[in-house]
Amino acid sequence: MSRTLNAAPNTALILSGGGARAAYQVGVLLAIAKLLPQHAANPFPIICGTSAGAINAAGLAMGAGEFRRAVFSLARMWQNLQPEQIYHGSISALLGTGAHWLGALLLGGLGKYNPRSFLDNSPLREFLSGVVDFSQIQRHIDSGALRAVSISALGYSSGQSVAFFQGAADLDGWQRASRIGVRTELNVSHLMASSAIPLVFPAERIHREFFGDGSVRQIAPLSPAIHMGAQRVLVIGVAPQSDDNPARQHTTAYPSLAQVSGQLMNSIFLDSLETDLERITRINRTISYISPEVRAQANLNLRPVEVLTISPSQPLEKLTLPFRREFSLGMRFFLGGLGAFRRQGSVLASYLLFCGPYSRKLIALGYHDALQKEQQLRDFLAAEPPK
Repeated sequence: MSRTLNAAPNTALILSGGGARAAYQVGVLLAIAKLLPQHAANPFPIICGTSAGAINAAGLAMGAGEFRRAVFSLARMWQNLQPEQIYHGSISALLGTGAHWLGALLLGGLGKYNPRSFLDNSPLREFLSGVVDFSQIQRHIDSGALRAVSISALGYSSGQSVAFFQGAADLDGWQRASRIGVRTELNVSHLMASSAIPLVFPAERIHREFFGDGSVRQIAPLSPAIHMGAQRVLVIGVAPQSDDNPARQHTTAYPSLAQVSGQLMNSIFLDSLETDLERITRINRTISYISPEVRAQANLNLRPVEVLTISPSQPLEKLTLPFRREFSLGMRFFLGGLGAFRRQGSVLASYLLFCGPYSRKLIALGYHDALQKEQQLRDFLAAEPPK
C-alpha cells in the first residue's frame, strides 16, 4: 500500500531566480501535482521565491488551498506568455532608451533624469496585478494551508538581502550579516523588486529604499526557509548540477558582450545557490556525528536539514536558439548585436526569452526531470523530519 503524500508543516520549497528560465520550475511542480491526490492541499507550507521564482512562489501561495489547480494556473500563465507582457521591446522603445543612455553619457549626467535601465518592464506590473491575488495569501495562512511565503530582494542603499515574508503569527523576523527577514503584507511591488535584474530592469521603491533582483548578494538562498522553521527543503534550480568541473576549451575568439553578460547573470542567479547547497551538505554531515542528546545537553541550536534538489538535465541556454524569432524585431536587433544568438552568447537570451513556445519546452523538460526522481520525491514528501 502506498503512503499518502502529506508533507509536514516544516517542509519548504525554494524557487530560485533565473528570468525566463523559471518556467522550468513549473514543469517540476506539474510532476509533483501528478504524484498527489487530485484535490490535495499545498504540500509546501513554507514557500520561498527569488526573482522570477518569486512570481511562481506567489502563484502557489495564492492557490495553496488546492495545489494542482494552482500549478495548472501557473502553467497556463507561462505557456501563453508573450515578451510584450514583460517589457517594451519594440524598435522605437529601444531607440528611445538608447538615445537616453547616449545623451546621458555625452552630457556627463547633466540631464534631469538619468537612465534607470535598458528595458522598461512596466507591462510586467500590469500583468502581475491581473494574475496574482495577494489577498488569498493571508486567507491560506489563516486556514493553515500555508505557514509562510517569502520574497527576497536586494536593497540598493543598504546592500542587504531582504526576505520580505508573510506568515503565521508566531514567526519572527531575523537579522544576520548582510541579510534580514522582514514581516510584511506582500504585494506586487515585492515581485517587481525581486525580479528587477540589475541594469536590465529598473529598481522598485518599497517604503524608504529602492530594491533590485533578490538573487544579487543572496549569499544564503536557503536561509529564509530555515529561519521560518524548515527541516526539509525541496530546491528547484535552473542550472544543471554536475560534480565535474567543465572542461576548459581552447579559443581564440574574443568573448562577445552577450557571453560576458551571460556569465555575469549566471554568477548572480546560480552561484550562491550552489554554494549554499554545499554548505548545507557539510553542516548536515557534521551534525550527523553529534547525537540529538549531546546537542541538547550542550544547548547547540543545530538541526539537520534534508535537501532534495531537482535541476535541469541539460543547459537551458541550448534550447533558446530555435526560438530567437519569438523576440520582437527590436530585441532581435539588440541581442544580435551583442552576440546573444551565437552558441557562446545564448545564456543571455535564455534569461530574457519570455515566450510561450520556449516556456513550453522548459516545462516539458522540468516535468521529465522530476519524474526521473519520482521515488525520491515520494520519499521526500512522505518522510518524517530529520532529528
